[in-house]
Amino acid sequence: MSNLNQNLLADIDPEISDRLVANRRAFFKTSALKLGAMASAPVVLAMSAQNAFGAELPKDIVDVLVFALTLEHIEDAFYRTGLETHGLIPDKYVGIFNQIGKHEAAHVAFLTSALGSAAIKRPRLDLTAGGKFGDVLSNFDTYLTLSQTFEDLGVAAYKGQAGNLIANDGILTAALQIHSVEARHAAIVRKIGGKKPWDGAFDEPKTKQEVLDAAGPFLA
Repeated sequence: MSNLNQNLLADIDPEISDRLVANRRAFFKTSALKLGAMASAPVVLAMSAQNAFGAELPKDIVDVLVFALTLEHIEDAFYRTGLETHGLIPDKYVGIFNQIGKHEAAHVAFLTSALGSAAIKRPRLDLTAGGKFGDVLSNFDTYLTLSQTFEDLGVAAYKGQAGNLIANDGILTAALQIHSVEARHAAIVRKIGGKKPWDGAFDEPKTKQEVLDAAGPFLA
């Protein structure tokens, strides 16, 4: 895998940016100068993703990435909406959820760019799941429950699809790095809720259909 791919994939987790190599910094600096006020990590990440992977991907990989992008759209919208809802998230947790939200936005930007013209726009969402979680934007406990649900679902979904990405080292590596970040999200959200960060020594993957069955109620 090329240095560009390695640097691109490293940026999925913004916390490691201080350890990026010099040519990575130069790339970001040059891109930021070109973009001006529009420059941001997700935007620059999307630009480099397109350079790294190009527009031609096999259909089976495209299908997996569209599936992943659908889940990331749900998470991105969930955190954006929660952070924009005054008083929902306690002040002491706002920083954590803000960072999670930034990660999800970066995931959406990456997958959208990697897919090119095959990328889907954010679907219409119902964060209440048809009224089942009617107080999701007024009760932090409910919001926290759904946050854990989405993060655990994302971890299981990426794990379940890893084998279908094995033909493309760059995409597989990117998916695994997103997977590990989603697992960290799940751990911190569980901790906030007073739960153990893990359920056991091994996590189980979920099939595409199992994930869609779980996420389906949130798709309007």
